[in-house]
Amino acid sequence: MTNRNIISLLPAATEIVCALGLEQNLVGRSHECDYPLSIQNLPVCSQAKFMPGSSSQQIDRQVKEILSDALSIYTVNKELIKQLKPDVVITQAQCEVCAVTLKDVELALENLLDKDASIISLQPNTLADIITDIKLIADALDAAPEAELLIERLNERIDIVKHKIKFIADKPTVACVEWIEPLMLAGNWTPELIDIAGGQSVLAEKGKHSPFVQWEAIQQQDPDIIIVAPCGFAMERTMREMSLLLALPGFAEMKAVKNNRLYIADGNQYFNRSGPRIVDTVEILAEIINPKQFIFGYEGEGWIKFSV
Repeated sequence: MTNRNIISLLPAATEIVCALGLEQNLVGRSHECDYPLSIQNLPVCSQAKFMPGSSSQQIDRQVKEILSDALSIYTVNKELIKQLKPDVVITQAQCEVCAVTLKDVELALENLLDKDASIISLQPNTLADIITDIKLIADALDAAPEAELLIERLNERIDIVKHKIKFIADKPTVACVEWIEPLMLAGNWTPELIDIAGGQSVLAEKGKHSPFVQWEAIQQQDPDIIIVAPCGFAMERTMREMSLLLALPGFAEMKAVKNNRLYIADGNQYFNRSGPRIVDTVEILAEIINPKQFIFGYEGEGWIKFSV
């Protein structure tokens, strides 16, 4: 096992490091790293440039304005990183809106440290990529045996869901909303997780970036189930914006709404976090899609039914 100092600038990576039994090696985290709770006393090495508490539309506009000037939407605290003397810094290259990017880190570390620090950059698009990232981090931190055990446990849980699903013929259509204004459906690994949990994803494809969609396209699909899990939003935060969806023309006439199959899920902790708890997301989806077959105990904490 490694004794190197680690800074994680990605919530999923922080969770992977902790799940590998290396929490004691973490010396710094990003402003978004919040799990497990025991890491919250670590020094915070980054912050977002957009205003906290902004609405979906305001965040989207601020992000687009910042990126149109070819700037990063996050700042990295160089002085703090210098003081923390990391041996390893973990970041991502998957989405410049989701977390501190590889470019941010490279610029921050340029001529900063008096020793070489390894940069691990993650870019997951599928469930298999997330498993590969666990192995990648473990290999870099001399924790391959721990990774093997962790991955085995995660796969066992996925297999339990897959086994039960084999005996269920009905596969309801599912729209998973990843952003409310403008409307975006969850891509990357989410369509695959929906499939594992016994549903069919609409208008988003496995392994492809989350698409912006017109409301009319979702109306046309008229999915059996609608799950609202905006990126980076807890359920309480999403509740504050549900009025935007309810105001869409014909929303009350959607099959999912009329059949009381509209749900809010925690996008921040589960759906959009590409770490070990992605398997929790599979279990959450199984509970939502096939409530008679699956009760894992996430209702109320990971998801709720939203009645119009």
